[in-house]
Amino acid sequence: MRIQTFGDSVLRQRAAPVDEVTPEIRAICERMVEAMVRADGVGLAAPQIGVSKRIIVLDVDGDFHILINPELVATSGAVEESSEGCLSVPGVAALVPRRTEATIRGTTLDGNTVEVTGEGLLARAIQHEMDHLDGRLFLDHLSPAKRQSLLKAYRRSQTDEEK
Repeated sequence: MRIQTFGDSVLRQRAAPVDEVTPEIRAICERMVEAMVRADGVGLAAPQIGVSKRIIVLDVDGDFHILINPELVATSGAVEESSEGCLSVPGVAALVPRRTEATIRGTTLDGNTVEVTGEGLLARAIQHEMDHLDGRLFLDHLSPAKRQSLLKAYRRSQTDEEK
C-alpha cells in the first residue's frame, strides 16, 4: 500500500463522512494501521492512503485509536512550536505551532462513541490528522516563505531518491 504524497489531489479534498461501518471500512482501517506501522508513524488519515473518508488511526506511546468520523471538540493549552513532519511529505520537517492539548470525539469500529484527549505529541497528532480530513497539510501552518523553502527541500529530496 502506497501512502499518497504531496501533489496527490486526494490530500487537498475534504474527506466524506462514513455512513456505516462495513467490511470495506474495516479493511480500510486495517490497511491504514499496517501502513502507519510500516512507516513508523504516530498517526494516519484515510486520505493519506487515497481514500477520501473521515477515518484516522493514532498510535502514540501505546495509546492506540481507530476513529470513524472524528470531530475536533476542543483545543487548549499554550500554543507550542515543535518539529513536525508528515508521511505524505517525507523527508522534511518544520516548526509548526499547535495547541498543547486536544480532544476529539469519534466512533469506534464497534459503533461506540468515544472521546480522546491528548497532551503533547498525542495532541499534535490529533490536530495533524484532523487537518488531513479537511484537506490541509502541516505546510499550510507555515509562512509563505517557510513553506516555499520546505517545498524546495522536499522536491530536492524526491529528486535525490529517484537517482
